[in-house]
Amino acid sequence: MTGHNTMLFYKSHEEICETAVKQSLEVAKKLRELQERLNPGGNDIWPKMFSSSLIQGSTPAGNPFVVHIAMMVDAIRKQSTDEQWERFGKRAENFEICGTYAQTELGHGTFLRGLETRADYDRKTEEFVLNSPSLKAYKWWPGGLGHCANYCLLVAQLYIDDQPKGVQMFFVQLRDEETHMPLPGIDVGEIGYKMGFYGSSNGFLGLKNVRIPRMNMLMRNAKVQPDGTFVQSPASVLTYFTMVKMRCLIAENNATHLAIAATIATRYSAVRRQSPINRNEREPQIIDHVTQQLKLFPEISTAIAYKIATNSLWSMYHDTLTEIERGNYVRLPELHSLSCALKVICSADASDGSERLRLACGGHGYLTSSNMHIIVGSTSASRTYEGENTVLLLQVGRFLMKSWRAATEGKPLPPTASYLATFLQRKSFGRWSGNWENIVSAIQYAAANKTRLAFESMSQRLKQGQTEGEAANNTGIELTQAAELHGRSFVAVTFLAHVTGPEAGKRSAAFNDVLENLLELYLVHTALRHLSEILQCIRLSDHEMRTLQTRLEKALSQIRPNAVSIVDGFDFHERTLSSTLGAYDGNVYERLFDLAKQSPLNQEPVPKSFHTTLKPFFKSNL
Repeated sequence: MTGHNTMLFYKSHEEICETAVKQSLEVAKKLRELQERLNPGGNDIWPKMFSSSLIQGSTPAGNPFVVHIAMMVDAIRKQSTDEQWERFGKRAENFEICGTYAQTELGHGTFLRGLETRADYDRKTEEFVLNSPSLKAYKWWPGGLGHCANYCLLVAQLYIDDQPKGVQMFFVQLRDEETHMPLPGIDVGEIGYKMGFYGSSNGFLGLKNVRIPRMNMLMRNAKVQPDGTFVQSPASVLTYFTMVKMRCLIAENNATHLAIAATIATRYSAVRRQSPINRNEREPQIIDHVTQQLKLFPEISTAIAYKIATNSLWSMYHDTLTEIERGNYVRLPELHSLSCALKVICSADASDGSERLRLACGGHGYLTSSNMHIIVGSTSASRTYEGENTVLLLQVGRFLMKSWRAATEGKPLPPTASYLATFLQRKSFGRWSGNWENIVSAIQYAAANKTRLAFESMSQRLKQGQTEGEAANNTGIELTQAAELHGRSFVAVTFLAHVTGPEAGKRSAAFNDVLENLLELYLVHTALRHLSEILQCIRLSDHEMRTLQTRLEKALSQIRPNAVSIVDGFDFHERTLSSTLGAYDGNVYERLFDLAKQSPLNQEPVPKSFHTTLKPFFKSNL
């Protein structure tokens, strides 16, 4: 199985893209068959699994159809009228057509109000006229757009009588369904080779006077009447609700990516032997070196913490969706903020963590056969797609500023921000005991203090005459710091509740012991990681800080005997790992050598370049 992934990278870019199409459609067919056989009428296998990182081993070249299923179909379902769903939504759902979600432009990404693509309404013909007014307005990056999609959901600025009405979504045909040739006015293609997602067919799209019927604008919320009357959406953020779902999915997938990388590195560390701890003793497994444990075990605990946190996030998503369907939008700002915060910290920690785990595999981690490059590339990309992380933190910061003002005025707060009110009610943090509840409270207290400092800094700048935009920009560092801690406090709270709450009684004592060791490591490691923020508002003695370091080392030693079993418990299939270093049988060196022998350059004892280039050079008497 590992050879399947590695040999892919001896192919050309065109061959990789063709392989990606074939493999992805095979997976789609298989998932649909499994859904019908195992749970007819459900969606837990198809389409849900199609966009999961759990099946990435089946599509090592990339999946150019994920955006079609995860974003385009979902957006049509949530944003279209019943008539529109019947007309083109069902065709998309059934894969009779293939589409993408065309939002990001060459010149604009996360700042959606800056998008330049125009949709001008022509009331005479009851059509929208679509244009890319500049090169910067070309759509850029949508997965599948390059050479797979024949339709798209186009995110564009709506204009009526040259007056802007905000960003709306439009269902647009790009290619002929029979010939796949681009339609008149459509300039479409693939953007080229990338650091990862090699066969995902990310594309560009330009439009010149492309006309579509009025009813091709998704009109469940905002509407354009035949006479050009514009009906505002009850909540403008509903236009971006698919993005909220995608951020939940990205957070969840990054937790999985980190767990996969941790599995590979931990198994390899149990096989690799190096550097005797005591002279004249046998070289130990490198997992016995405490410095190696520090590279591995915090990533295991973080992956588990994020899996628990994203489960809670999904519950909030579904509850909020139910409320929206009833016309209640009260919980939407909290969900938006939390999905942004978890998307940021999950992607950032998975990206940094998978690179640490790659380095933990030494030189062998640099080989494509380790599969670590795919994980590092995927997690790294997630820090910028579907919302660049710094911009998302600033959005969370705005939510926290509103929540802080509400807290100071004694108004109700969203549940995930309720710790702000607790902070205001306490004169000080009180005694540091260092138990789990105390550490979680300290993280929340530090988050609240950061929010307070950011609010005071912004207020001071406003008093000095700065505009709201200038004050927010100049307070950006503090806002992002507060936002990050807000996300980390949520993860700490949910991890603690899962390990020590009612569910503990349903687990075995041995299982609870392992989870408690992982919780201990996660909380102590997080506290040490953010010690400067904690010390800004909580007094710790030298002894108490030294105790945290001692607890960290003890937690590592307690996890060591179970580390391999823990990652085995993740139950990743060998095809998902696709790694010579992380296979269950531990035959690392045999697999590495076998794949090296399969290299195309090793199929003949003497390469052609010897005769054409190297030998003449040797004879040239340079």
